[in-house]
Amino acid sequence: MSINTPPPPEHLTHPKYRPDIDGLRAIAVLSVVIFHAFPRYLRGGFIGVDIFFVISGFLISTIIMGSLERNSFSFVEFYSRRIKRIFPALILVLIASFVFGWFALLAGEYKQLGKHIAGGASFISNFLFWNESGYFDNAAETKPLLHLWSLGIEEQFYIVWPLLLWLAWKKRFNLLTITIVVAAISFALNVSKVHGNAVAAFYLPQTRFWELLVGSFLAYMTLHRRSLFPKFKHKLDMWLGQIIYAQASETNVKTLQNIQSVLGAVLILTGLFFITKDRNFPGWWALLPTFGSVLIISAGVHSWFNRVVLSNRVLVWFGLISFPLYLWHWPLLSFARIMESEMPPRQIRITAVMISIVLAWLTYKFIEQPIRFGKQDRIKTIILFLLMLAIGCTGYYSYKKDGFEFRHKKQEEIKANANFDWPESQGHNQECSRRMALAGIVTGYCDVKNIDHNPEILIIGDSHGDHLYPGVANAIADKSYNVMNLGAGPCLPFFNVAFIQEGYPNSCGAYIDPALKFAIENENVRVVILSSRGPLYLTGRGYHYDRGGEEGFDRTLVLTNRPEISDFRQVFKIAMKNTIERLLEKNKEIIFVLDVPELGFDPQSCIDFRPLRLTPIHVRFPCAVSRQDFDERNLEYRSLVFSVLKDFPTVHIFDAAAELCDEKLCWAMKGGKMLYQDDDHLSFQGSDFIGHKLVELILASIQEH
Repeated sequence: MSINTPPPPEHLTHPKYRPDIDGLRAIAVLSVVIFHAFPRYLRGGFIGVDIFFVISGFLISTIIMGSLERNSFSFVEFYSRRIKRIFPALILVLIASFVFGWFALLAGEYKQLGKHIAGGASFISNFLFWNESGYFDNAAETKPLLHLWSLGIEEQFYIVWPLLLWLAWKKRFNLLTITIVVAAISFALNVSKVHGNAVAAFYLPQTRFWELLVGSFLAYMTLHRRSLFPKFKHKLDMWLGQIIYAQASETNVKTLQNIQSVLGAVLILTGLFFITKDRNFPGWWALLPTFGSVLIISAGVHSWFNRVVLSNRVLVWFGLISFPLYLWHWPLLSFARIMESEMPPRQIRITAVMISIVLAWLTYKFIEQPIRFGKQDRIKTIILFLLMLAIGCTGYYSYKKDGFEFRHKKQEEIKANANFDWPESQGHNQECSRRMALAGIVTGYCDVKNIDHNPEILIIGDSHGDHLYPGVANAIADKSYNVMNLGAGPCLPFFNVAFIQEGYPNSCGAYIDPALKFAIENENVRVVILSSRGPLYLTGRGYHYDRGGEEGFDRTLVLTNRPEISDFRQVFKIAMKNTIERLLEKNKEIIFVLDVPELGFDPQSCIDFRPLRLTPIHVRFPCAVSRQDFDERNLEYRSLVFSVLKDFPTVHIFDAAAELCDEKLCWAMKGGKMLYQDDDHLSFQGSDFIGHKLVELILASIQEH
């Protein structure tokens, strides 16, 4: 080929570069970064991911649809470009996380990181995190690769959508119709599932694809803007110009685009400040960032907001590094959270954000650009693919080797003695759940000592009933009685009670009511233990320490058969009384558990077992919460319980706090043993300690029965 011969044309159609879209990317990534580093300042910052979805759907569908219409689409070229775009920065972050984790994480944490690296390399992170989202799961802040869930959804879209469009094109189906139908199905699944299983709606591709497909719809409309509604758009633009301006002028042809872009910015801004993680998200709320993004992109590069605000150099620069910045910022913040055993100080979070920006620029400049735009495309693609495969296998090997316990033997021994870990299987015995399902009972928690025999002892409650079960089962192991655990969290063990956020259904009723009916109807059940995190239900809020967003817990206690009652105290009192009466009518012995103290701090701060720390640790001493604080938190709750139980003298009361508190303090450690696994749940050692005390009362109750 001579130097005068033009290069062969590319197969794929690519949209013209738009700096305003990079500016929109910047808004998205900076929103996410601020939310992760300073969540109180931008509580809806996580919707930046939804903005990314729309942008990705728009750009990818523009390439696919445009190339199909030119009969030049190539799967090989499409996926080769995806690999060169996504793999370089992702490989670097995965390797860095694996190497740093070697020095900073303990075996259990490193094992989990290995699984997440394998999931990230195979783009199934969203499925992994969906399956890990139990009540006892590690706090999200301690998962350095949690943010890869969104990349998993995008990559799954890149696999499914090109193939579907290609098949539709070959069969001569209308691509716009296909896009609208699939988007409508996905959105309907999103709205329906967010009320019954919000975690699934957040992580599953079928409930999030509609956001990318909104971008796809816009891509089709943009490609065919000359043939779709040209007269309507022109008349609407002129009409708006006449309303807004004193005299119609030639400049009025941009009026519609200007209004679109500003309205889109308002929708996104509204979402950033009014959507919180306590909303039933995505659901209908996700329309704010998605349609806001559509309006901005469709307004075009010449609209005022896009031209003046989004296309400024600072935002465009952040947009160019948005992908590596998204990848880098969360591992840095998460590792800082792990090493500090709590939310890192503001200075550390600021430093982490600044370092992530620097790393993002270096990654973009020296890794992304040379690989994306250099020569030897085929060789680069093969090498990147093999590297990703090797990293995924390495992560999986680390997972199978249990995180290489030999790395920090001394620290492992310290933590093992503290016994913080709570197995993933706790409360989720699959055979127990299966057999209960055959009996028509849906379970949240389900454990049983002997699966082949009906229980004489039944624990019903929320996670604070669940954490009693191991200790009770262990303490009664040498007896001939069978014990079962049923319930769900966070749910009171009473009939006809919902503890919900606005817009959510009564999921508690689906779990608790059948469990209580099982206790009543099963003649073999002799003792029913009712246990819950009592004060939580009267306040609707957690206690100090923000383990999982409890500062914004803010739920409502509702009596489902008398919804007009709004006073939490009355709801609690009526439901408790009704439940006890129905159990006593069937001659059940009842043990009402007054809950263990909530600590209000992370018990891991009482022991220094971390291999690496950013700042010198101040080991908490004493490892306890003051008795005065405990009494103040529980005063209303306990007064209410005793006011009900005075009418039921045969109900036994087990005061778990009495076993953990003295006159001045309520202890998280006793006799050198850590009794808590987090700020309000017992560890196995704690469950064993309380369980043996509780079994004494259980056996006495059975004898009375």
